[in-house]
Amino acid sequence: MQARRASRELSLIIFSQIGKDVEKLSGDFEQMILSSIRTLISNSMEEISIVTSELSNLREFVEDFENNHPDNLNRPIDAHNIAVEMPLTSKMKEDIDTIMNVAEKSISALEIAELSALSGQTDVKRYVKKIIQTYKERKEDIDNVIKELASGWDIERLFKIDKDILRIAITELLFIKDAPVKVVIDEALELAKKYSTDESPSFINGILAKVVEVYV
Repeated sequence: MQARRASRELSLIIFSQIGKDVEKLSGDFEQMILSSIRTLISNSMEEISIVTSELSNLREFVEDFENNHPDNLNRPIDAHNIAVEMPLTSKMKEDIDTIMNVAEKSISALEIAELSALSGQTDVKRYVKKIIQTYKERKEDIDNVIKELASGWDIERLFKIDKDILRIAITELLFIKDAPVKVVIDEALELAKKYSTDESPSFINGILAKVVEVYV
C-alpha cells in the first residue's frame, strides 16, 4: 500500500468519525487514527472468526457425509474411508458463498495491519493532516462543488461515506493539486468499492469526471 493511498484511507476513517461539526477535525489526528484502526482490526477479527466457524461447519458436514455414505458404512470399522462423490447441494453452495464472501472481507485485515504500520510514518501523517486541514479551510467551497455537480441529488441525503470520499478527492483535485488526476479518481473509486454500496463507484466517478471537466 503506497503512502498516499494510506493517507487517503486514513483521512476517510477520520472523516467517518465526524458528523457535521467540522471543527472536530482540529482534534488529535493521531489518536483518531489509532482509535479507527483499532475498530477496523476488531471488525476484521470478527470476520475471520466467522469464516473459521463456517469452514469448520463445512468440514464437519463433509466428514459426516463421507462417514455415512454406503460405500464407507460397509467397510471394516478400522478401515480408512474412501473418497466418495458428493452432490453440491444448495446448502453447501450457500455455505461456500458465505465463506467466500467473508474470506474476501477478512483479507482486509492484512491491509489494516499495513495501514496501521504506515500510519506511524511522518509523510503519511503529514498528508493526512494536509487533506483534513485543507478541507476544513475550504469546506464551503468543496461542498458547494458537490451540490452544484450532483444534479438531482440532495447532498444532505447522500450516503455520508460517499460525500466524504468526494470531499477528499475534490480537496486533492482543486486545492492540494499534488497528485495526478487519474490517481486521485482511481483511488476514490477504490475507497467507494471497499466501503460503500455497489452503486457508489459509478456515482462518484460521474461527479469527479464533472469536477475535472469544469474546474481542473
